[in-house]
Amino acid sequence: MPDTTGFGNYCESGQLIPVTYRGERGNYQQAMYLNVHAPIAGGRELWGFPKVLGGPDLKVQGDTLVGTLDYNGIRIATGTMGYKHQAMDKEGVLRSIELPTFLLKIIPHVDGSPRICELVRAPLAEVTIKGAWSGPAGLQLADHALASVAKLPVREVLSAIHIMTDLTLPLGTVVHDYLG
Repeated sequence: MPDTTGFGNYCESGQLIPVTYRGERGNYQQAMYLNVHAPIAGGRELWGFPKVLGGPDLKVQGDTLVGTLDYNGIRIATGTMGYKHQAMDKEGVLRSIELPTFLLKIIPHVDGSPRICELVRAPLAEVTIKGAWSGPAGLQLADHALASVAKLPVREVLSAIHIMTDLTLPLGTVVHDYLG
C-alpha cells in the first residue's frame, strides 16, 4: 500500500478463504498483518478486519517476486513467484477482485462479554487494474503460537497472481448480527 489516503505508505499481508454466504461468493478474511499502527486501528474498528502488527514485505529480487511475513521477528511465511511471468486478462482479474470480503467483527464489553458480534460485508470500489501477472510460485509457512497462518495446511500451490491496482475500500454493511 504505497500511497494510501490518510495512512501513507504501509505494507499489509493477509490470508483469505473463499466462501459463499447466502449464495454470494466472497472471501473470509482470516488474518492480516500490517507494519503501521494507524491502518491497523482503522481497519479493526470500522470494518472488523483481523489486523495485527507484523512485518510483511514485498520486493523484486532479480526475476522473482518475494513476499515475506515476520511476526515479532520470527519468519512465519515466505512466498516466491516468477516476476511478471505471464500477463493476465485484466477483466477476469477485475471480476475476482470485486468479490466482497466477509469479516467477523467482535468488540467486547467492558466486562469482557461480547458487545458487538457481527458478520460484515466489505466490498471494494473504483478498482482500476494497472497490471496483472501469473507465474510459478512457492510458499512456505511456519508454525507460531500467536500467528496462525500455518494452521491451514497448504497441500499444493495451484496458482499465483501479482496484481497492481488502484482501489477504494468503502464502508461495509452488517449482514448478520449474532447478538441482535
